[in-house]
Amino acid sequence: MSDETWAASDALDDEADGPAPVVAVVGRPNVGKSTLVNRILGRREAVVEDVPGVTRDRVAYDASWSGRRFTIVDTGGWNPDAAGIGARIAAQAEAAVDLADVVVFVVDATVGATDADEAVVRVLRSSGKPVVLAANKVDGPSGEADAAVLWNLGLGEPYAVSALHGRGSGDLLDAILEVLPQAPAETFEQVGGPRRVALVGRPNVGKSSLLNKLTRTERAVVDDVAGTTVDPVDELVELGGQQWRFIDTAGIRRRAKEASGAEYFATLRTSSAIDRAEVVVVLIDASVPLSEQDLRLLTMVEEAGRALVVAFNKWDVLDEDRRYDLEREIDRQLGRYWWAPRVNVSARTGRAVDKLVPALDMALDGWETRVTTGQLNAFLGRLVAEHPHPMRGGKQPRILFGTQADIRPPRFVLFTTGFLEPGYRRFIERRLREEFGFTGTPIDVAMRVREKRKKR
Repeated sequence: MSDETWAASDALDDEADGPAPVVAVVGRPNVGKSTLVNRILGRREAVVEDVPGVTRDRVAYDASWSGRRFTIVDTGGWNPDAAGIGARIAAQAEAAVDLADVVVFVVDATVGATDADEAVVRVLRSSGKPVVLAANKVDGPSGEADAAVLWNLGLGEPYAVSALHGRGSGDLLDAILEVLPQAPAETFEQVGGPRRVALVGRPNVGKSSLLNKLTRTERAVVDDVAGTTVDPVDELVELGGQQWRFIDTAGIRRRAKEASGAEYFATLRTSSAIDRAEVVVVLIDASVPLSEQDLRLLTMVEEAGRALVVAFNKWDVLDEDRRYDLEREIDRQLGRYWWAPRVNVSARTGRAVDKLVPALDMALDGWETRVTTGQLNAFLGRLVAEHPHPMRGGKQPRILFGTQADIRPPRFVLFTTGFLEPGYRRFIERRLREEFGFTGTPIDVAMRVREKRKKR
């Protein structure tokens, strides 16, 4: 093989292994950016509702087209003249443009170019980034003329698309790939990566503030209005000498079946984020009494089988009376989660945020702990000898032997001569934790009753 061939091969390998280029989707509120992102992804990932302002943060997704992969970033409605939370949303959109390789500017073709669109165009021109103009909501041939009018924006050819129905989306993606720099080849190999941490909690407990404090940037939009975050926001964070992937989620007010609209889909995304995570930080507002929703979130994490860390936020505003009341609430309502590491933090001031890393490591170690069959059965032998199962109906079920069937989370199977009562199984779980640790992880103790042999 010649030197030139070797060089070309190395270049291709570098390209395939390099970071995926970034495509930012920007535009005014309610022009269909999230719908277009879902169309490109081929699934309903971004939360969509027929009201402006549903998307607030910049949210990244992995996408591919024609065998090439890239990262597509959905952004909130961009109005350069907005104030308050609108200004913070616009700042996130502008940050997405700065970090992108290509920008897709979405305009509502049925409305035409507005003053806000013109203001965004001026910002895009000054950025120097390649811009692909998407004229959205062109659902049929009659809308082609409306799309053609957008030539006057001076951004080149407007690509007429219908994000809702998929019309013209292929041509738009082809145009994106033409200006996309060094798009790596699509790969189907499963590769390892940073440990995944989901931040969950009720609305306005400080999840986005904590993420911003960890990243040392204004990564997520923060506002006093509850429910600011809608889509899960992923961010790589360097903590304790290693990388973590933190997932900021929407605050859950009620059960999914009781929610509606964007809140319903945000609840589903939060549940999906818990399933994707390895360890979940349940953030609780320490300044107010514990609520039923706090307990429901802890139950969600336990049922999902994820490692758990409980973080009490806003610790800097607590007085002595509130701290005393909180300790009593924890003893009374969170007693069943005594095994979860607890951290008292302040996302606003950064108090004790560095203590999150030891708690996360401890929970993940417990989540991945395996006990050998010999150790387990020696422990069970001592346990049964000291505390045998109570007699029921003149019979006493015995534990023949046990084995750990799985980790992440730890699952144990006990082979018995009869049914073990739930209270006795909970007693076994507590003693397992005392003997082997399992800090920060739920434990599943199942049983398999030996069938009686039939008499000949």
